[in-house]
Amino acid sequence: MAKTEKLVIISTTGPDNIEKATLPFVVATAAQTLDAQVVIILQASAVLLAKKGMAENVNANGFMPLKKLMDTFIELGGQLFVCAPCMKERLIQPTDLVEGSIVVAAGTVAEEVLSATSTLTY
Repeated sequence: MAKTEKLVIISTTGPDNIEKATLPFVVATAAQTLDAQVVIILQASAVLLAKKGMAENVNANGFMPLKKLMDTFIELGGQLFVCAPCMKERLIQPTDLVEGSIVVAAGTVAEEVLSATSTLTY
């Protein structure tokens, strides 16, 4: 079945709020089970979640561990976009990111939002 619905989720919350940082990945994987195409865009402190080793330390009670959610999201074909200027602000290099991360800037963010069926922001 072709994926006809596209959901773009923008997250701006990093590991300082583990519940809110986890929720975008919970919703994303749920949407993927419904055959939606899903893009998660990490901005502001959320870019920290894409650093190698960081997701292993984000485990909100009542939710699957973030590392497992992120791995599942990428395995199911999700695109994980990470804000380049936000990375620069936090001295994060592309080589610091988990496999499957795609570094993007504002033009790509705008393009993804305009092409989406629905968008969510956390």
